[in-house]
Amino acid sequence: MLSDSEKQLRIIGTQINYYFICKTKLWLFSHHIQMEQESELVSLGKLLHSKSYKEEKEYTIDNLINIDFIKKGDHLELHEVKKSKKMERAHEYQLLYYMYYLKHKKGIKNISGVINYPKIRKKSTIDMNESKEDELKNIIAEISYILDGDTPEPEKRGICRKCAYYEFCWV
Repeated sequence: MLSDSEKQLRIIGTQINYYFICKTKLWLFSHHIQMEQESELVSLGKLLHSKSYKEEKEYTIDNLINIDFIKKGDHLELHEVKKSKKMERAHEYQLLYYMYYLKHKKGIKNISGVINYPKIRKKSTIDMNESKEDELKNIIAEISYILDGDTPEPEKRGICRKCAYYEFCWV
């Protein structure tokens, strides 16, 4: 059986992202009910990434985190490519989780993050601090609690119509 700290480092970035978007989507995805592969919006996002950053290599670490690209210099700079800023908090914490994972699992301390929004030609720089790390630990614990429970009731929101899980929740 995994310890709590080992469980915390078995979460993937998509789960952190979905925590902010929809708890039902988080639960369904985490229980292998994955409908994103059929989503046109997901396909468009992947296309945007491949067209905007052709030269950059995607990194998968421990089959848990997928970083769109990394720049190395005096510190490690993780980059995530996103289509729009609508879910900015979800994007930020997904990237913070990658930083947290690399710090605690791989011992890398000097890390920053950048969220790239090529469609609007904007970037957001993300830095980890003690307060964000504490908040992230609480989020990870909440995710574990959600995943151990029954399917959360869906909450109807404006973003539901574009969600790959829409029919699962509302039809």
